[in-house]
Amino acid sequence: MQQDSAALLNQILEDSLITPLFQPIYDLTTGHIYGYEALSRGPQDSELFRPDVLFPFAQSQGRLHDLELLCRSQAISRFVELKLPGQLFLNVSASLLSSPDHQKGMTLAILRELGISQSNIVIELSEQHPYDRDGLTHQSVEHYREMGFQVAIDDLGAGYSGLRLWSEVRPNIVKLDKHFIENIDRDEVKREFVRSIINIAQRLRCALIAEGIERQEELDQLLELGVRYGQGFYLHLPSLIPATKPNDYLITQAQQRRRFHQQHGETVQTLCQQSIYVEETRPLSDVAQLFKQNKNIFALPVLKHGKPIGLIRRHALHELFSTPYGRALYENKPALSVTSTDVMIVESTVSLASVSAMFTDQETDFLNNEILIVRDGLYLGIGHLKDLLKRITELKIQNATYSNPLTLLPGNVPINHEINRRLLADQDFYVAYFDLNNFKPFNDYYGYAKGDAVIQLLGSILRSVVSPDYNFIGHVGGDDFVVIFNDDNWCQQCQVILDRFAQEVIQLYAPAELEAGGIWTKGRDGQHQFFDILSLAVGVVNPNPKVCDSHHFVAELAAQAKKSAKQRGGNQIYQQPYQYYYEEDCARDDQQDRCCS
Repeated sequence: MQQDSAALLNQILEDSLITPLFQPIYDLTTGHIYGYEALSRGPQDSELFRPDVLFPFAQSQGRLHDLELLCRSQAISRFVELKLPGQLFLNVSASLLSSPDHQKGMTLAILRELGISQSNIVIELSEQHPYDRDGLTHQSVEHYREMGFQVAIDDLGAGYSGLRLWSEVRPNIVKLDKHFIENIDRDEVKREFVRSIINIAQRLRCALIAEGIERQEELDQLLELGVRYGQGFYLHLPSLIPATKPNDYLITQAQQRRRFHQQHGETVQTLCQQSIYVEETRPLSDVAQLFKQNKNIFALPVLKHGKPIGLIRRHALHELFSTPYGRALYENKPALSVTSTDVMIVESTVSLASVSAMFTDQETDFLNNEILIVRDGLYLGIGHLKDLLKRITELKIQNATYSNPLTLLPGNVPINHEINRRLLADQDFYVAYFDLNNFKPFNDYYGYAKGDAVIQLLGSILRSVVSPDYNFIGHVGGDDFVVIFNDDNWCQQCQVILDRFAQEVIQLYAPAELEAGGIWTKGRDGQHQFFDILSLAVGVVNPNPKVCDSHHFVAELAAQAKKSAKQRGGNQIYQQPYQYYYEEDCARDDQQDRCCS
């Protein structure tokens, strides 16, 4: 068997029997393709077909170097042949980088012959092959970087040395191991790890790619956390001829986010102020003159083809020109030569809350005052941190004024405003009215402290289940809550809320009452009677903006739906029939009741 495999390996190397597959890497925020990872396969239906068999066997035979060179040659040729867009990611065993033969293996001449720029090649160093093995030094990696290749760390988190590798190599890109992606939507610990890695990547200006995305829920969670790039079976399988078009699901999500930011409250565009700017090629003598003529300007945006690339700050240019021979040496140099790229560049549709979070993620030492605001990448104007903080404070005070003091969720005024806003925008949305069954008897029996605990429990469950990105959670008062859903899977989310509430509310009952299945206490008529364990009724409506002209109309519909849910008893979801909102008279009584399924 060993001899047969050795002979097959020799044949693979001699006859170039390697087939490259490509898996797209997507920009999760836009849906467009960022690049492709090349994945090699041996001869079909052979024992060396799978890479997890082929590469270890080649290493055991001392032929790993030859195999890697062949795989890369095949991948580059096929990449060019297919005219694939974006970056090409090539796996490299870190333990082989110190080999002089290895460094000569991928020559710029081959790339030039195939018509591909080395800037489009990303060298992936796997953490599974330790970086410092066999005395590998930083210089070995710099060999590739100096030739113009980008460097990425693959499988970050798969072994013990990931953070050390990251700090020493200083890669352009980090690929997060699939271990942290699997079931991230269900694992808070994994989410915390990923949040930390995102913060490190942002501060080091390093692109982060999530590997192994296999479920929509994982993808949605990564989008919520702010991971920019991703790949995995859910997005696209490795293929001989991979996709080149944007991913439909990601495009839809991007459009929804854009509409949400445009329609939901204030965006960063409210901070935008017109400002003079300079092109990257303009001489610094002109920049100095502009500062002299405009005493109230402390930073000038620098643009390249209409897109901002950074800032020149007054104090930095002044210090440069104040040095001996500084003006003589630099006044004719282009603005680009002293441009600081340490600046926040934000699309005009991004919400103020999101921009505030971006500032929070910055290191204190690098916290800057300016925000360059763009529309589709083109420069619009400049905003300032002090104006952002002022407006955020005003909004917080406004929200606090109308928030429920027990749950701190928005009260009636913000709820009504949100419903009206969505009606005016002609949106398709769902209003879910949550109300507790048997709450008053429970409150009378156990006291107000436990009654408040139940209300806080429900508020907490709503917050943990419902994403705030496209939805809205409000507390009408007492035990009444409202969720305005933009998500299509609103029914599944409501069911999760019901299940969570049923599981957790029993902890607030005494053992005896829990065993009995409820409590004996006075009802509204003053008579002693038995009341079941607390349950939750949910009435759901899907308002038609052409018929429902205000939040008053929607509130009436939602109240009727809630009443129908409560009549069924227990944990129930009831959706008002859709035709109900299309009739001129929305108070018709001849519609059949409908439960969510």
